[in-house]
Amino acid sequence: LAFCRGRIVRVPQGPLIRVVGTEAVIPCSVSDYDGPSEQNFDWEFSRETDFVRIVSTWDSTFTSEEYQKRVGRGDIKLRRSSNDAVELVIRNIQPADQGRYKCSTPSTDATVQGNYDAEVQVKVISDGLSVSGSKGRSSMPLRLSEGDSFRLRCSAITTSPEHTHLHVTWQIKSGSAWRDILSLTHEGKFQPGPGYEERYRNGDIRLDTGANDTYRLSVSQASSVDGGAYRCLVSEWVRGADGLWQKIQEKSVEIASVSIQRTDVVISTSNVSVTERDSLDLTCNITTDRSGIFQAEVMWYFSASPDDTMSDAQLLLSMDRDSVVSDSTLISLSHVDRNSYRLLVRDVDVEDSGYYFCEAAIWVPLHNGSWHKVVERTSAPVSVVVTALEPDYEVFLNVSKTPKFSDDPTEFNCRITNAQDTEANLRFTVSWYYRQRLRSDDVVTDELLASMDADWTLLPGDRSRERIQNGEIIFFKKSVDTFSLRIQWTSESDRGDYFCVISAWNRHRNNSWVKSKDVASAPVNIFWATQDYTLTVEAVKLKPFFVAGHTFEMTCKVSSKNIKTPRYSVLITAEKPLTDQSNPNGTTRIISLNQDSVVRLEDWTDQTRVDGVVLEKVQENEFRYRMYQTQISDAGLYRCVVTAWSPGGGGMWREAVNGLSNPIQIDFQTSGPVFNVSVHSDSPTVYQGEVADLQCIVTMEGMALEPDDMSFDVSWFAVRSFALDREPILLASLDRRGIVTQSRRNGSSDLSLERISPLEFRLRVHGCEDHDFGNHYCVVTPWVRSATGVWQREPDIRAKPIFLSVKMDVLNAFKYPLLIGIGLATVTGLLSCLIGYCSSRWCCKKEVQETRRERRRLMSMEMD
Repeated sequence: LAFCRGRIVRVPQGPLIRVVGTEAVIPCSVSDYDGPSEQNFDWEFSRETDFVRIVSTWDSTFTSEEYQKRVGRGDIKLRRSSNDAVELVIRNIQPADQGRYKCSTPSTDATVQGNYDAEVQVKVISDGLSVSGSKGRSSMPLRLSEGDSFRLRCSAITTSPEHTHLHVTWQIKSGSAWRDILSLTHEGKFQPGPGYEERYRNGDIRLDTGANDTYRLSVSQASSVDGGAYRCLVSEWVRGADGLWQKIQEKSVEIASVSIQRTDVVISTSNVSVTERDSLDLTCNITTDRSGIFQAEVMWYFSASPDDTMSDAQLLLSMDRDSVVSDSTLISLSHVDRNSYRLLVRDVDVEDSGYYFCEAAIWVPLHNGSWHKVVERTSAPVSVVVTALEPDYEVFLNVSKTPKFSDDPTEFNCRITNAQDTEANLRFTVSWYYRQRLRSDDVVTDELLASMDADWTLLPGDRSRERIQNGEIIFFKKSVDTFSLRIQWTSESDRGDYFCVISAWNRHRNNSWVKSKDVASAPVNIFWATQDYTLTVEAVKLKPFFVAGHTFEMTCKVSSKNIKTPRYSVLITAEKPLTDQSNPNGTTRIISLNQDSVVRLEDWTDQTRVDGVVLEKVQENEFRYRMYQTQISDAGLYRCVVTAWSPGGGGMWREAVNGLSNPIQIDFQTSGPVFNVSVHSDSPTVYQGEVADLQCIVTMEGMALEPDDMSFDVSWFAVRSFALDREPILLASLDRRGIVTQSRRNGSSDLSLERISPLEFRLRVHGCEDHDFGNHYCVVTPWVRSATGVWQREPDIRAKPIFLSVKMDVLNAFKYPLLIGIGLATVTGLLSCLIGYCSSRWCCKKEVQETRRERRRLMSMEMD
């Protein structure tokens, strides 16, 4: 128990087998100890019985005399691997070093527990391992071509007295370090090195054993990465007493130095520039020193970008290993010599510009007569630029019809001159542009009027699209070399610079047209002197004074200058006072007369006076406006708004200039009564279901009127909020004829509106609900009959609002539910008592025989 719980010193389980001349390393560790973390170790050696001190980690005088020279030279030393472990290293171990080695640790524990030393047996055997290259040569040079195969042999044998296994590894050195290729382990397993797993699975790398303890490395499909120095590394392994394998020695021998000649595919020329319709000549060269029988397969590719992948590239032409070329009309592929293949593209086009590259594969024959692909390479892309043949021509623009006045026609002719190439593969189109001329230095962009595509299809611009559809602008081709533009009716907005652009189009092999050149003409200016239009409008009031109910009459006289055969459209407007509720903006459009003498009522909405306004043309430049039975609400400023029109192209009228007349005022001077309106309610707070009474009371000040000479239009409105921040809702209205109009309602409450006296109007809300609350007010429109018997409308009068509150009657709301609940509870209780009594009386009665007991008095407590 003390041993298990105390200090433990461990060494490997022996015997340890080591080979003469090699380096022996014996580890020793300690665990479960007390004291400092770094422990000290002592090593001793014994051949038979007595131990001889070798070396110590803490005592420099610990070494015996016979080991002092070897320890001083460093042939024997201690190497600490951690605080609780060291290694005894013996360089160039000899048979005399065979024996027992003991590792001891001085005690640092509070109590002595466990073991403080451990022994291990070391056995030294002779070196029986020999490793050699092929035919006794240590290294031989090999010069191969890419895709070839080669074999390397290594011989390894051991005569060790112990039962040992060999571990053979083939390595390559292409830089400064050796890399494993393939190993045959001491356990008989094949193990490929890093990066060689795929080639090992494909069978391109193999390790075979042969007679006389030979190990053969076979490499197929050699590439540039296989170039370098090759060596055979052999290690000898023995199984220890603990069942684990131990490597006892290792030897290597360099077998060969292999150089791989890379096969490259290059195009003999770099960037190429050719002219359209010439021939493109490219040569693909395969650089290889392969001397045996081989055949090449060549494919030419084309891509629009140098970054395109093989899947995106277009295959132009190919030649298989039997020199059979794929079919093509304009492209040919020829075998110039053993390693050169020429690509010839005839009659190149602009679309042939791009990147060309070739891909070559080399095939070699096998022993069974079949062919095997040994290498495949792709060249770097070559940039090919095909320069288009630009036709040589000039463009001249002239004006065959120049406008002198507005609405005159304008015609341009765009002519192609000195055209050198007019063959069937060339086509000309035209584009027309307009540039507005400004007096300042502002930059004005060119506006496209219309253009043609390669099929001579007209494409109108945004500026002229509508005019082209209306036939105001016409594009046509007069002859083979002349394009024309006609403006049927030229306006002032058409003044400016015009120029044309002639585009040359070339036909490609696929019958598509590609623009090759644009030539613009010199600009031509269109301008004529004009004078500004002037328009004067004068309004005259025919009757200097009139009263309400009479006819208002005014005339508008128009005079203009610099307008050709003008016509006029007239609009009568009225500027009412801001107190007029019907038109808050102040300006009302009453009636208009267009240039064709068509009359139209604009904002005149008084249905009782539909025929009350008349606008007529008295002369060519004079117009008369009449308003019959004028009312006080017609007061305001009246004007004539006149627009002058001149005949435009295609029988259309175009607007020239606008004019505004002086104002004519209608002002009624009257000393009639002044009306005031107020809203009153005896009970502005009501309960749900009750009737709310609201009264609209009209009062008069000033002159008194008979009840038959005045009438009122009354409208009631409500604002459903405590503050007047919402739109008013029309509840009901009563006109002066006594007709009541109610708005549509959503609730169950109802309204009634009645006249209770000549100046009082009552609104009742029957069965009030929650949504009937809010501010309520009335709007009254007075009508007064004048001395001439004409009814005059006074301005609308709005009363101050009164707030109506609707409350809930809690007692009435809960009265009937409480009575019903108490009644139901009483009936249920009486019914329960009746059922219980009947059940105990007739249904659950049971005779019980009880023993008769005598009745005796109890004794008192004191007598007990």
